[in-house]
Amino acid sequence: MAQRRTLNLSEKQQQELIELRDQTKNEYVRERCAALLKIGQGHSPHWVARQGLLKQRDPDTVYGWIQMYEVEGLAGLQAHRHGGSRRRSV
Repeated sequence: MAQRRTLNLSEKQQQELIELRDQTKNEYVRERCAALLKIGQGHSPHWVARQGLLKQRDPDTVYGWIQMYEVEGLAGLQAHRHGGSRRRSV
């Protein structure tokens, strides 16, 4: 059986995510911060993707946000615009 993905946030990390969520003008960054905060509170990434955000997301997207945050921190949440390679023009 697959292990449930969690995100253990320190008090400082929680506060940083809250501040970024509340202060940034970028909607995609606010959404990512909100999702990570909910996962940090104990919700599953799958639940957050399907029910915990204003717009339903693919669970793989939310898992990607977790990975991005764990590897790159807050900078990663802000640096990677949504849409990926399919948004690039050929």
